[in-house]
Amino acid sequence: MVFKDELRQFVTDNFMFGKPCEGFADDDSFIERGIIDSTAVMELIAFLEARYRIKLQDQELIPDNFDSINKLARFVANRLEPNHTAELDAGRVLLGPTSFQLAGTDGPDT
Repeated sequence: MVFKDELRQFVTDNFMFGKPCEGFADDDSFIERGIIDSTAVMELIAFLEARYRIKLQDQELIPDNFDSINKLARFVANRLEPNHTAELDAGRVLLGPTSFQLAGTDGPDT
């Protein structure tokens, strides 16, 4: 899941000073491992809102949504519309069967 990779990278870079804890698993609690405090939660919320273009509601700010990589990824995936993930990966171009004409040409026979 792309979300997990991005979220793990953000948590590692911003709260673990670029050095992940040994044995840090996607289900490990940020709170129990001492990775995130209340200030870090606000930074994480700002990241989620900016990166994924979602507005978090007060009732969503619970440990069940934010206390591990897996919980964060699941929360973000649930908040995004199905077609929004394509917008996030602007570097990927999907090509399929199509016909088009280049400017300045008369068609496929020229």
